[in-house]
Amino acid sequence: MEKLRKAVNEIAYTQHYSKLSHLQRSLIPILFFASSFYSAALSLRRALYDSGLLAKHRLPVPVISVGNLTWGGNGKTPMVEFIANYLADSGISPLILTRHWSLKRNLEIVMINGLTLWGNCHLIPRGPLREPLDALRQADVVVLHHADLVSEQNLKDTGLMLREVNKSVPVFFTKMYPCYFFNVGNATFRKPVGDLLNAIVLCVSAIGSAKAFTKAIEKIGAFYVDRIEFSDHHIFLTKDFELIKGRLRELDDRLSKPVVIVTEKDYDRDPTIFNHLDPFEVLVLCSKLKIIPNRGCTEDSFKKLLKEVFAHEYVNSS
Repeated sequence: MEKLRKAVNEIAYTQHYSKLSHLQRSLIPILFFASSFYSAALSLRRALYDSGLLAKHRLPVPVISVGNLTWGGNGKTPMVEFIANYLADSGISPLILTRHWSLKRNLEIVMINGLTLWGNCHLIPRGPLREPLDALRQADVVVLHHADLVSEQNLKDTGLMLREVNKSVPVFFTKMYPCYFFNVGNATFRKPVGDLLNAIVLCVSAIGSAKAFTKAIEKIGAFYVDRIEFSDHHIFLTKDFELIKGRLRELDDRLSKPVVIVTEKDYDRDPTIFNHLDPFEVLVLCSKLKIIPNRGCTEDSFKKLLKEVFAHEYVNSS
C-alpha cells in the first residue's frame, strides 16, 4: 500500500508522463476515471449549494476558514495554531472546527505549499487538487507556505499566476521557524537548535511536505542529513523500524553515531512509537509558523485582517 501511495503521489506531481514508470503509466486511466467521478461530485455539490437546495448556516460567532487546494503539506495546522494563539492573546476563545461546506465564513484563507504548488493541475486522485484552481476566486487571503525555501523568481511567477485568478487577493508568505528540540524520552527537556550543528542526522517523517522538513534541518547546519520518508499519516509498523535501524547502522559505520529527527506532528500521533529506535537518540523538532514580509503583506497586516473580522461581526450583531 505504501508503494502504491508513493506511485500515485509521483504521478500527481509529475508534469511529463514520459518520466513515469510503466506501472505508473498503467495507473493513469484508472486515476483519470476516479478524478472524473470526483469532479462530477464536486460540481453537483456546488450546484446544490448555489441553487439553495443545500443551505449554508451562519454561526453566532465569526468563522475563519483555513483550507487548502491540494493534499498535505500546506501548513494548515501551524496556521490554525498561529491564529488560535493570536486570538487567545487578544482575549478571544477560539473554537477549532474541521472544514465544513455548510457554514458561512467571515474570512476564507487558502494555504498553498510553495514547494509543490498544484502539481500536474488535475483533481485527486489523478492529481493533488481537492478543488479546481478557480476556487481561488472565493479566497479572501492566499498564503504561500514554505516561501523561504522557494526561489525569488518562482515566488514572483506564482504571485502573478494567483492574481490572474483573483486580482485583488492579498498573498502572504510564511515559513516554519525551528524553535527547539526535545527528546522522545523526556519531552520536558528542551534542546537548543544550535546543538544540532555538525551532527549526523536521519530525518524520518510521514507528513505532506517531507522535503521542507529536511531542508529545515539542513539550514540549521547539520553536517550530514539523510532521510526516510513515508506517506502522509502513515502508520509506522515493525518493518518500518527495521528499515530505519538498518539505515542508522549504515550511518554509524560510515560516519559516526547519527541522531534521528522526527516532526512534532509524527510524534503527536503516537508519543511512544519512536522508543523502538532505542538506543539511538530521537529528537522531535518543534517549529512555529512565521509570516515573511511581502509587499505590504506582513504579520501586522494579517493580524489586522483577523481583527476586522471580529470588529465587523460585532458591529453587525449590535
